[in-house]
Amino acid sequence: MSRLHRLVDHCACTNHTKGVLFIVENVQPKHLIVEAIKIEIHPDSKAAGAAAAQAAGRALIELGKAGGPIPVIFATGASQLNTLDALTRIEGLPWNRVCGFHMDEYVGLDVHHPASFRRYLRERLTEKVKMKSFDEIDGSAPNPERTAKEYGEKLRAANPQLCLLGIGENGHLAFNDPGVASFTDPLDAKIVDLDAECRQQQAAEGWFASVDEVAKRAITLTIPTLLRVPKLIVSVPGKRKAKIVLRALSEPISTECPATILRTHPDVTLYLDVESANELDGLVVFQ
Repeated sequence: MSRLHRLVDHCACTNHTKGVLFIVENVQPKHLIVEAIKIEIHPDSKAAGAAAAQAAGRALIELGKAGGPIPVIFATGASQLNTLDALTRIEGLPWNRVCGFHMDEYVGLDVHHPASFRRYLRERLTEKVKMKSFDEIDGSAPNPERTAKEYGEKLRAANPQLCLLGIGENGHLAFNDPGVASFTDPLDAKIVDLDAECRQQQAAEGWFASVDEVAKRAITLTIPTLLRVPKLIVSVPGKRKAKIVLRALSEPISTECPATILRTHPDVTLYLDVESANELDGLVVFQ
């Protein structure tokens, strides 16, 4: 029996001579837990994204009961495509009270570039739902250090209560790659140099035509900033993420794999598909 069979219940699978075709109907997610991290494994990335969106929607409704603004941090990248698509389709959410922020932006990249996170969030979020506000990180500003400082101050004052994020192939959270990540960073946002693996991922996902074209620096929220948020919804689909998901859940907590720090957060849920969960066999504790 394969790892995929063991990790997902009620999966009807048909074997063929030229490979294995997994046919999934009415599949229920597998719920697991590793240390403090709650994990859901879904049959495909669309289902995982929809589940993450439903969780985010419930959180927005619950936060809305307090009657004030709802500050939220949003991520970008391939991992968030299905989540944001599903989230913006949910009816009845209190978007008119959501004050949005995002995690990072390339330094020196024009907002109209296909890889711009400002462009990404305009097209996939703010042009689809009417929010109370959305503060963009201006990566093309003449003084990125000042931009990072001012953005971090504004974010701290807003006190976000929900964060949607992913995990990079090198284990980064936002753009806190292993070489620049700090679990005790005194800054709320900072300028970082992107490492080779991070830049390769951006090119491989199609945001840039080649690795050589990927921006070398970015403004990013720091790890302590992310960990201050009470609720984290982490979407990590796709086979390219399988190895880093295993590392995040099994390695000692260290900046060599920044995502390991998620295991210390009191309310984090990881939304996987069977491809990104494919390395977990024998590791997880089934609940």
